[in-house]
Order: sequence, then structure tokens, then C-alpha cells
Amino acid sequence: MAWNEPGKDDKDPWKNKGGNNQGPPDLDEFFKDLGNKMGGVFGGGGKSSGSSSGGIGGFALMLPLFIALVAYLFSCIYTVKEAERAIKLRFGEYVGVVEPGLSWKWTFVEEVIPIDVQTTRALNASGFMLTQDENVVLVEMQVQYRVENARNYVFSVTNADNSLEQALDSALRYVIGHSDMDDILTSGREDVRQKVWSELEKIIAPYDMGMIIVDVNFKDARPPEAVKDAFDDAIAAQEDEVRYIREAEAYARSVEPIARGQVKRMEQEASAYKEQTVLNAQGEVARFVKLLPEYQAAPEVTRNRIYLSTMEKIYGNTSKVMVDVEGGNNMMYLPLDRILGAQPNTTISIPPIKQSGSNTPVSQPSMPSSLGRNDRFNNGRN
Repeated sequence: MAWNEPGKDDKDPWKNKGGNNQGPPDLDEFFKDLGNKMGGVFGGGGKSSGSSSGGIGGFALMLPLFIALVAYLFSCIYTVKEAERAIKLRFGEYVGVVEPGLSWKWTFVEEVIPIDVQTTRALNASGFMLTQDENVVLVEMQVQYRVENARNYVFSVTNADNSLEQALDSALRYVIGHSDMDDILTSGREDVRQKVWSELEKIIAPYDMGMIIVDVNFKDARPPEAVKDAFDDAIAAQEDEVRYIREAEAYARSVEPIARGQVKRMEQEASAYKEQTVLNAQGEVARFVKLLPEYQAAPEVTRNRIYLSTMEKIYGNTSKVMVDVEGGNNMMYLPLDRILGAQPNTTISIPPIKQSGSNTPVSQPSMPSSLGRNDRFNNGRN
């Protein structure tokens, strides 16, 4: 039934006396009643504590609780940065990975561990190490890495960074122990770096620590101070060797094109000489082929004509003639170069040649001469 039906007791919760609607309820009395009730709950005087002091004490107790509740709710809100991934734990048990953004957790119940997965981190390893040829060398190396899996990074090992540092030191000592000191200090540094990188990945692969190796830097390698000067001299000598090799290669690159050009020119000249020789031989063959019928028809005449033609070529190409007189012991020397230089318009007659089996002399072509006594040469006498 309704509280304000006729004939019923006045049970107006707003304490509207007289049953008449005399206006809005009194808020002061409402809060006073609420304070009395709360005071009774927290050990107040119950119905007998209706005074104003009891209401103020209840409100003073409620205010800190309200503030604590608000503070707790605010502590449950947290933000994960763009470069991070958060690991959420509930009572120490893994719950999941929280992506970047605004998130909620129950304070004192859940714990959030943020992990930076974008920043590249660095670890260094250094120390005196024994090489394969039983020398001691001081090596410094740096590894750069990045977190790839936040869950494995936190839970796979106790301390992933420390485990990676120990793995780097182990891989570095293994590679240095299988390398010669000269290679470590000079030309083999890149090879050592690649081997350390490969060995480090082999070591950390079974642990699945959620990290990826970005780069390995070979920072420095030097011998002990006691032998540093000797090794500096050796390194300088090796650098000089490399420089001389580079200079020789540059000289070879400059000379090689010239040599190739000369070779090409010689090949072309040889080819031209070959073609010329072949063509000359073919011409000689053709000439002799044409001369053969004439020789078969008149052998003696053809022989004399060939002889005269040959002698004409010989005398035309020489400036000195030796004349042997038949039946005499004297040999005449004719300096034609001087004679022709003094009397260029004179001619020299060549003695006639008799044909075998005939007393008729064969006419000979005349040659230039500076001598006026042609009879001496024609008769073959001094």
C-alpha cells in the first residue's frame, strides 16, 4: 500500500508533518539521519545520538574513504608508450601483453612491466685473450641488439641483458682463440667480426631470449704495451705492402691499354704482310705460268731475256759494280755512285753475251756511266 493512503499512519519518509504537502524535504534533516545511521554502524550512539556532533563525525569518516577510493581508481589507469610493450601479471602469473595506449589494471592485484621494443641497445665486451698462435691481444667488441619478444625477454632467462653479455664474451674468446694475431690486428678484422656474430647467434638461439642482434662492431684490437712498438712497425710494413700493390696495379692499368694497342697494331701489320706476301707469290706464280709457254717455244731467247731483265734490276738498285775480266787476274771496281754524281748523263755499255751454239752477239741495254772509254769495258781489258 502507498504510505499516504487515508486511514493509515503518517509514514512520510520526508517527515512531512500533518500529512499535508508543505514543500520540498529538508536536506539538513536527511543528512542528519544519514549521519546518525553511519554513526551507529561505526560505534555511534544509535538513536540516542541525534545531536549535530554525531553527524559531523560520520561525514569526517566517509570523506577519507571516498578520497582513497578515487585515488585507487586513478591508480588503476596507466599508459603504455608507442615504443613499449607491457607484460601484465596477476598475482605474479603471466596474463598477456598490453599494446600501446591507455589501459586498466587492478592495483595491488595486477602488475605491469613495460619493455622498450624499439630502442637499439648496446653491450661491450673486452679483455686480454689468447690467440691461436699463442699470443696475447687486447680486443674490444660491441654488440647492438633490440628486444623482439617482450614475454621471452622477461621470462626466458633471469636477466636477458646479462646473459647476452656473457654469450658475447664467450663467442669473442672462442673466435679469437681460433685466429692468428696478425689477422686480428690487420686484414682479418672483418672476418673475425662476422665469425663472432655467427657464433653469438648460435649461443643464444636455444635460450629464445626474445632479442635480435642488429650489428656487431669490432672496436679495437691491439697487442700488449711491451710489444706494441714492434707490432706498429709490422703493421706499417704491411700498409706499405698494400700501397705498393695498389701503385703496381695502377701502373698495370695504365700500361696495359698501350700494350694491347701495340699488340693489335702488330697483328694488323702481320696480317697485311701475310696478305701482301701471298698476293706477291700468286703474282709470281701467274707470271711464271704465262712465261712457261714462251720458254718452251724459245728456251734460249727466254733465258737471255730473263737474265737481262734481272741484271737491269740489279744494276738499277746498286751504286757499286765489280767487273771480272775474262782471262785476267785483275778485278775492276766501279764506284758508280761517285761516277754518276760527277757525270750523270754518260752511259756505260755492258759487254755482249754470246748465245751457246751461235756466234751472233746479243744486243745489251746501255747503262749510265761517267766514263768516256767505253771500249775498255766492251773489250774486257784494262
